[in-house]
Amino acid sequence: MKANESVKNYPSSLRMYTNYTVREIKKVCKTYGPRASAYDAERKAQEHFAEEMKTCADDVKIEDFDVHPLAFMSWIVIDGILALLALVFSFLKLPVVSTVLIAIAILCMFCEFLMYWEFLDPLFPKRKSCNVVGKRTPTGEVKQRIIFSGHVDSSYEWTYTHLGGKGLLFAVGIYGVVGMFYVFIVSLITTIAKGPVGAEVDGFLEVLKYIQLAFAPGFVLVMFFVNFKLPVEGANDNLTGAVTSIAVLKYLEDNNITFENTEVVAMTSGCEESGLRGARAYTKAHIDELKEIPTVFFGMDTLRDYEDMAIYSRDMTGTVKTDPRVCALMKKAARLTGLDLPYSSVYLGASDAAAVTKLGVPAATLAAMNPGPPKYYHTREDTADNMVQKTIEKGLDICLQALFLYDEVGLRESYDDIEGFETEFDGK
Repeated sequence: MKANESVKNYPSSLRMYTNYTVREIKKVCKTYGPRASAYDAERKAQEHFAEEMKTCADDVKIEDFDVHPLAFMSWIVIDGILALLALVFSFLKLPVVSTVLIAIAILCMFCEFLMYWEFLDPLFPKRKSCNVVGKRTPTGEVKQRIIFSGHVDSSYEWTYTHLGGKGLLFAVGIYGVVGMFYVFIVSLITTIAKGPVGAEVDGFLEVLKYIQLAFAPGFVLVMFFVNFKLPVEGANDNLTGAVTSIAVLKYLEDNNITFENTEVVAMTSGCEESGLRGARAYTKAHIDELKEIPTVFFGMDTLRDYEDMAIYSRDMTGTVKTDPRVCALMKKAARLTGLDLPYSSVYLGASDAAAVTKLGVPAATLAAMNPGPPKYYHTREDTADNMVQKTIEKGLDICLQALFLYDEVGLRESYDDIEGFETEFDGK
């Protein structure tokens, strides 16, 4: 059975639960406001979602985990400071110190931004965050599981996206990163050619040394990349994904739908904006049960820009390949709703599906965000009056189609030519 065959008037029902999603997002934004990772507003929003899940799930738990929420994005500030110090030591005739400082800065960028490792966590205070997990158990033995998930926390504002959009964002970022590598190369060459301490440089090396000063403004600018005093509302990123996950359970409960062998889970994660910490904590805590039976993680992130809706087959700045079977499930489900979605990549950054994938659980992400990124991304413009209901409705439709398809045939490499699930998309 397809999702659109599960009730008599599916389009009206779909619209009803889309309206529920929009109302809930507006309520949470108004009541709790911005929800910085591991701070009080995030906790209160999660407690609210736990109460919502109790109306449609058989088992609901708030699962705490420890986190150092400021560690993840603070690498940018640390890198700016280290780069400025490297310039100072370069002119103090200590190129070896400059080389070491910039090497540490590059290491911080690699570990935190590219790999999402908890590299800087010991330097920052520890706090408590939580995930909320709601389960609808099947009537019979649990033989497979599907998890719908979105994160509840919101980002601190990205200064240059707010001030100038993607152009200024990339200009400052590239300026700072190119400067770091330039200083590293010059310091390393000077250390090798003139010795690590006290050597005078002249000629070409002296020119290279003074060119370093041109990057000093960039190092100052990157230190203000994130405004840690201003968490944003985060209506699109990512209450759209979090509440849509709950709407799936609401749909099943209100229509008295329970599967025979498929467990359906909604998981609203915390601390995604602090380096995917919530999804990682959930997966680690449940790894045995997640691998005991076939499990699918269906992540949703920023359901706003309809024309940019895509299935993310690569994640974590393109370094993580998400599960091709989950991608195929999303692809088929989308085609059943009338969309032929492309596969895409999270080119800069990551989603919760990357953390789940790296721990060995099949996962992928459905998102609808201009990869530009758009001007509302991580800025004060990501508000409840800046949502696109059409996109949320399509995201919920895809989730429901994927759920019924998964219950019927499980996880596969391809869903082409499955009897009873012929594609409705006409290719036009």
